[in-house]
Amino acid sequence: MRVVTESTLRSVLAGLRGIPRVVVSGNFATPWRVLGLLDAAVAEYRLFALNAQAGIPDRAGVTFESAFVGPGMRGSDRLRYLPCRLSLVPSLLATALPPDVVMIHTSVRAGGTVSLGVEVNVLPAAIAAARARGGLVVAQLNSRMPYTYGDAVLAEDEIDLALEVEDPLPSPAPRHVTDVHESIGERVARLVPDAATLQLGIGGVPDAVLGQLRRRRALAVWSEMFSDGVLGLEQAGALAADRPITASFAFGTADLYAWIDRNPRVRMLRTEKTNDPGLIARQAAMVSVNGALQVDLFAQANAARVHGVIYSGFGGQTDFVVGALHSPGGRAIIALPSWHPKANVSTVVPRLAGPVTSFQHSFIVSEQGTATIWGNDATTQAEQVIDRVAHPSARDELRRAGRGLGFRL
Repeated sequence: MRVVTESTLRSVLAGLRGIPRVVVSGNFATPWRVLGLLDAAVAEYRLFALNAQAGIPDRAGVTFESAFVGPGMRGSDRLRYLPCRLSLVPSLLATALPPDVVMIHTSVRAGGTVSLGVEVNVLPAAIAAARARGGLVVAQLNSRMPYTYGDAVLAEDEIDLALEVEDPLPSPAPRHVTDVHESIGERVARLVPDAATLQLGIGGVPDAVLGQLRRRRALAVWSEMFSDGVLGLEQAGALAADRPITASFAFGTADLYAWIDRNPRVRMLRTEKTNDPGLIARQAAMVSVNGALQVDLFAQANAARVHGVIYSGFGGQTDFVVGALHSPGGRAIIALPSWHPKANVSTVVPRLAGPVTSFQHSFIVSEQGTATIWGNDATTQAEQVIDRVAHPSARDELRRAGRGLGFRL
């Protein structure tokens, strides 16, 4: 690894040939400084990132590529969305989307290594794919990036060029937990026993669920990601002290970043491991809690598209639903409000208009109640979705539509 100045790095990047594919850390670990140098030096390139945040270079000449679309790419007519389970994105980068450049955001050097900190995800696979074809690996070394363990640790010789910075890590905007979120969180928490293994995302509903679980004991975490809610469980004594907190990326407040820095209990693994349904299934009493944009009377969930337009993507939902269902005592839960306040429509529909993200869940939960899906016949499933998940104002129409779809309602 050679530490260089901004001008040297810009000169190297300006020498890239053709239309290079650049894989960059996503979520809240974007290496903004080196990405800005790339954008100033290269007229045309392909930018691959997962859950890219607002502020990434967005101009003619930049083609977006992603398997999970974030606000920085959402709605762009220069977006190439690649449907893919998150567990398989590393294979995608090794075959169909080989990177020419990988830009990562790491800790400073320590004992011949650096750490990917809060964002491991698909980056180890991207680095391996780039190095296999003689590509370039560029690191933004940040004294503010926590040093985390597991697959986050990289040898210095895996990196070609590095730029030293001292920039605070960004945090997501504070989320308002509504009464609807609290109601859903309370219902989901009833389905989580002591000693369960948790997977939850981020947002009002997951935050509410985690807040309701602080009185549980011996909980474990095996998740795609985590945020401050897991720190809250730790502070409440709800987590098992002898089980590591396993995830692939994290983001949250400065308190979270300080807690995970050199914390031996936090193990950051590459996506091929955290999202492997086989490894997920080995976790005791795996409880997977995921959201959706819509559910239908066939107990199917759409978490990817709105009116046919890509909103996000599969993410890890498909991986964790399957893994949880095969875990001893595991449960796969879809949680969502019964009504979309902005669109003023029911989130429960007769049949999904968009593609199915996941199906065969254990439970579907809204603020209205809990539908038990697993073990019930199709008609009973539909009845429970209508009576226990759907908003009361939508139920009569759902029943009429359900009868038209062949349900004996």
